[in-house]
Amino acid sequence: MLNIFSLANGRLVQEEIESLEELSQFQPIWVDLESPTLEEKRWIKQYYGLSIPEDAMDEDIEESARFYEEDNGELHIRSDFLIADEDDPRSVRVAFILNQHNTELKSRGVLFSIHDEDVPVFRLLRMRARRAPGLLEDAKEVLLKLFDADAEYSADTLEGIYVELEKVSTQVLAGDVTDNLAGEVLGAIARHEDLNGRIRRNVMDTRRAVSFMMRSRMLNAEQFEEARQILRDIESLDNHTAFLFDKINFLMDATVGFININQNKIIKIFSVASVALLPPTLIASIYGMNFKFMPELDWQLGYPYAIGLMLASALVPMWYFRKRGWLK
Repeated sequence: MLNIFSLANGRLVQEEIESLEELSQFQPIWVDLESPTLEEKRWIKQYYGLSIPEDAMDEDIEESARFYEEDNGELHIRSDFLIADEDDPRSVRVAFILNQHNTELKSRGVLFSIHDEDVPVFRLLRMRARRAPGLLEDAKEVLLKLFDADAEYSADTLEGIYVELEKVSTQVLAGDVTDNLAGEVLGAIARHEDLNGRIRRNVMDTRRAVSFMMRSRMLNAEQFEEARQILRDIESLDNHTAFLFDKINFLMDATVGFININQNKIIKIFSVASVALLPPTLIASIYGMNFKFMPELDWQLGYPYAIGLMLASALVPMWYFRKRGWLK
């Protein structure tokens, strides 16, 4: 899918392109390619003179090769954007090519973005730019606003994790944690921990991309200050992710502790039963010995006496355990 974005009265206008001829009708500041076909790549090369690298969206590219500037002035940035899907949280690799110094008028000041699937941050920026005139002025501003929206999206996701962990805390700290509930809690904690880790990696990647833009001297004074503000926002997110990691570890330890308590209760039942049945077993063993005169045969009350003695020897330990509170 090939979408171009141009400015009209200060607002961002989106157009979906379905042929090469349609490209000549617009002067975009942002060209977005979502899962581009070979034909769409050929259109970009033919009209803008831009060749999209074959490894633009490779996940295994070296970290040091994700940010660089070509001799012709093209700025290449490969950054990961978070998709906080509840069932399948993941990161999507996006390749940015900022063509700002090309001598061809058609490709001057255009941001190209290539990715495999739609990104929530892109939708957020498109919605804001349509509603807020003057939000974007050029291609560099689009790239900065995308990273700014990415930091805000990460912050919103962290806030959602806070809310979910509060629900988990209420369940765990209530005290009545069954094995089934403990399993559900551990599953929820694991999901939140995974998402929190992805957010931490995402903001680290955004920090590197914004820092590269600042070092490349491509930003004016106002944009440079905006980039510094994005870095400050990211710095505050680091503290939140660290706090959430501590909270998740606490809830994990508390849940595992309740599981151990439940297991200890079961073991305690068997321990009490074993101790309580030791005296009756001893009495039965004595009465089962081969005496010269069997008590239960020579004595009319032998059997009732033996049975009563065995019951008494079992009830006395149970009464003692109950008095000490060990059966609760």
